[in-house]
Amino acid sequence: MTRWPSLFVSHGAPTYAIEPGLAGAQLGALGRLLGKPRAIVVVSPHWMTSGLEISATERPQTVHDFGGFPRALYDLQYAAPGSRALALQIQQQLANSGMPAHLDVLRGLDHGAWVPLLHLYPDANVPTLQVSLPYDANPSSAFALGQALAPLADDGVLIIGSGSLTHNLYEVRMSASEGDAAAYAQEFSAWIRQAVAAGDLARLRQALDLAPHAARAHPTTEHFLPLLVAAGAALEHTAVTVLNGGIRHGVLAMESYVLGQALDLELGKP
Repeated sequence: MTRWPSLFVSHGAPTYAIEPGLAGAQLGALGRLLGKPRAIVVVSPHWMTSGLEISATERPQTVHDFGGFPRALYDLQYAAPGSRALALQIQQQLANSGMPAHLDVLRGLDHGAWVPLLHLYPDANVPTLQVSLPYDANPSSAFALGQALAPLADDGVLIIGSGSLTHNLYEVRMSASEGDAAAYAQEFSAWIRQAVAAGDLARLRQALDLAPHAARAHPTTEHFLPLLVAAGAALEHTAVTVLNGGIRHGVLAMESYVLGQALDLELGKP
């Protein structure tokens, strides 16, 4: 693989870690097809800061940044190593793009990172770090952040934007079946899928203004912005793989995208 694709993964509720369903199986198949990258960089809405920060510990802790869930979730550990050397490389790369960033030598991996990685690379043997999402991020700045990170893909680094294709926690129904999905979540997801598949980056950057039910699908924007980071990191992607993981709890779309490579996950062939 000469250049790694970028990924957008929907990490859903923390219970996704122990109830993988279709989306988890798809990520597992994807990890086997892609193989092992040199390192992984994740941008997640669960690490938001006043400016850009980069995790720089060699042994990041597994952060259980949620409450009220089954005990089994708090017992899970994702013991991937970190990489201070890569953190310093990213810091310089972002500075070259006019984006100064600080190193955080204590930050662990939040559940936006380790929950999907638990399915994607269950052996936790790839150096993994995070770049924070600024509080004032917007579609344009998130896309620009992805563009600034993009050269890493030529150096064996897998760039992941981890969020949720839809994220209205006010309407979550924990007992909802897979077939009991809200129409607005389906319509919003279909619009985004079409824009991603077409490589229409201009429309994707305007999705929160143009897509049907956007305000209802994302009452706040932080879980959508990682998609734009991934899109920016893919540059002018010409190939897309859609992982349609269904809709959980009635409103949480688990759809994910491989941006920059077309794969056949069912047959295991590129």
